[in-house]
Amino acid sequence: MRTELVTTLKRQATELLSDIERDKEPILITQHGLPSAYLVDVESYELLQQRMTVLEGIARGELAVAEGRVVSHAQAKTRLARWLK
Repeated sequence: MRTELVTTLKRQATELLSDIERDKEPILITQHGLPSAYLVDVESYELLQQRMTVLEGIARGELAVAEGRVVSHAQAKTRLARWLK
């Protein structure tokens, strides 16, 4: 992964954005020698957000099962039937 200084971002923002759009590779921005931010293209960011939403849903489901908040298949069909009319 490419790393750039925050001053490079200030001076060459247009070039860095073009690189990101072309390469689809994030750029780590550092400030005072420490990681500060990542620059990513819009498509990659939106895909990451979609994946996080799915993973959060799976985690909520696993927690519900662990806590015993489950229903039988028949109960689920009855509940869903109300929404599918």
